[in-house]
Amino acid sequence: MKNAKVFMILMTLLPWLSIPLLKKKTLLRFMPGALFMCLYVTAEGYFAEKKKWWWFPLHVKPNVIGELPLILGPFFVGSFWILKYTYGKFNLYMLINIIVDSFFTYFTLDWFKKVGYVSLVKLTKFQLSLLFLVKSVLMYGFQVVYDKVIGQKNSHSVTES
Repeated sequence: MKNAKVFMILMTLLPWLSIPLLKKKTLLRFMPGALFMCLYVTAEGYFAEKKKWWWFPLHVKPNVIGELPLILGPFFVGSFWILKYTYGKFNLYMLINIIVDSFFTYFTLDWFKKVGYVSLVKLTKFQLSLLFLVKSVLMYGFQVVYDKVIGQKNSHSVTES
């Protein structure tokens, strides 16, 4: 791919242009869920590379997974936006995730393959959709647990002061 580095830099940075549109309160509230998912997806990427689920011919650096621009850009920033508008409404959260993930799986992935960024190898599009579904549930569940455990600690410290 020509201009591969420019492509990866833009894919990472362009979503961040929307961050100033989010309130600081939103960022702080959903940072744990978004960070948890980024770490999980990064670990999954190393595992998937070994299992040859997909192939990224372009790498940021040697020994750095090729999907890192996707993780740090649209995935991370998109997590904030989706949680902002759907958190507390699980059915809507799942619907939005299914729509976004399906668009990625059935349209964007084809374009990425065409430009030489990524190809599925041992994973079908349907299996990738199921993997996205599991990750959506994990992120939502993590955020709920975080809110219950840490949210209670923060509310107690505020009331005690």
